Amino acid sequence: MSYYRYPQEHWRHLRTTNVIESPFAALRLRTDAAKRFKKVANATAVIWKMLLVAETKFRKLNAPELLQDVQEGAEYRDGVRVDEHQERDAA
Repeated sequence: MSYYRYPQEHWRHLRTTNVIESPFAALRLRTDAAKRFKKVANATAVIWKMLLVAETKFRKLNAPELLQDVQEGAEYRDGVRVDEHQERDAA
């Protein structure tokens, strides 16, 4: 349930099942073919080019300006930032 402790704009990115493996899915299909190259440099070039192609399809982060707040420890409740003044007034 810590999902709701982040800004609502970032929820879409948090739902991604495996952030690291997703970009490498297409690359994984080509690594067997790259093993057939006689020179390591040629195999490395193919793998590097595949990563560059995959990079063009990466989704941009929504609301990147909120990353600084999250890093500094800002509290969010149900995706909305909670200020200290609001908590004192509610109590």
